[in-house]
Amino acid sequence: MVSLFDISLKINGFPIKKAKAELDRIVNLSEAEYTDFLQKKKDEIVDFHLQNNKFYQELAGNQTIYKWEDLPILNKQNLQKPLKERLSKGYTLKNIYLNKTSGSSGTPFVFAKDKYCHALTWTSIFMRFGWYNINFNHSYQARFYGIPLHFLGYQKERFKDFLSRRFRFPVFDLSDAFLEKVLKKFQNKKFDYINGYTSSIVLFAKFLENKNIVLKEICPTLKGCFVTSEMLFESDKKLLEKQFKIPIINEYGASELDLIAFENTQGEWQINAETLFVEILNENDQVLPHGKEGRIVITSLFNKAHPFIRYDIGDIGILDEKSTLQKPILKKLMGRTNDIALLPSGKKSPGLTFYYVTKSIIEDDGNVKEFIIKQTKLDTFEIEYVSDTALNSNQILKIESAIATYLEPNLKFSFVRKDVLERTNRGKLKQFKSYL
Repeated sequence: MVSLFDISLKINGFPIKKAKAELDRIVNLSEAEYTDFLQKKKDEIVDFHLQNNKFYQELAGNQTIYKWEDLPILNKQNLQKPLKERLSKGYTLKNIYLNKTSGSSGTPFVFAKDKYCHALTWTSIFMRFGWYNINFNHSYQARFYGIPLHFLGYQKERFKDFLSRRFRFPVFDLSDAFLEKVLKKFQNKKFDYINGYTSSIVLFAKFLENKNIVLKEICPTLKGCFVTSEMLFESDKKLLEKQFKIPIINEYGASELDLIAFENTQGEWQINAETLFVEILNENDQVLPHGKEGRIVITSLFNKAHPFIRYDIGDIGILDEKSTLQKPILKKLMGRTNDIALLPSGKKSPGLTFYYVTKSIIEDDGNVKEFIIKQTKLDTFEIEYVSDTALNSNQILKIESAIATYLEPNLKFSFVRKDVLERTNRGKLKQFKSYL
């Protein structure tokens, strides 16, 4: 079979062959060689941007001699200026890969990668999916994703889907009638794997559970399900495993960087140490020991077109104690720093805590399909949910008392039943949102 996917990347000027050779070399380094490689790449990328990138020179205070830990932390607000002011010398809109972030952090921006860096991104994705015998040139993907709704954007994505051997299920309408059509496609097509937004795939699994259907039985070609872009809770993972009967693989990435962590075949969330360098920092920008929770700060080791050096991605996480430089393991991802609930007592709590607590009660009987939590005032929260029947006063009391136990008492809640929940323009479901 013609490798349409590889060909389309080559046609667009991405040096895939060179990138594959580089990645092979990095993966096969000994521990000592890897330590040297990492130090060299960190020095190289900083030196390059200090010499060739005005935006980075200004950010770093025009220093030429530096210590790594004194380099500035780059954040999303820094990047909200025209791209041409952030590009390195020698790079223009004509010779880069250009894209924009989804804005799920609340701060969207346009970014660039040089073509070699982007080829490495694809190569690292190929390698990781390869751990599960998925080959983008041959394997057929069932894709649960958003899609642009205007004509040109829609056609362009559909064409990319054709080249990439994937069939897309847009996630804006996830009614039972739509999921019935999705089910028919799985009965009639030989999909090799599922890829897409966690919340949409979980909703499909709940639909299958209600119908008492195991997906692998009606689509025996399936080898794995890769969930991305939203938190995968342990209870949801168990549901997916039960209804799909295939490996459920958790990935964590950022379009402006690369795949950041990808679940390996041992069930560890292995960080991509080939093209990225990941640090966990406290609020004073000091590196924390493994096992401690802090801000995830990432350096892109190969992107010369645009600096992502010590870039605070806006997420909170913990590196596993058994992490090494060459094989860092992400022990836990806590969600975004801007999804923090401020409470009347002065306590700060990750918004996902509400989500966890509420989820454990609300979904017991399978009535509630999805819900989101919005903080409107210091002591006031709105829970929007989609369900077959409205929550009764007993369930509401249970939720309120659990939240009082886990967080604090005397918080006010209103419950709003909806037909569909609002998603971002890319189709992501934002589970907690503070309007403070």
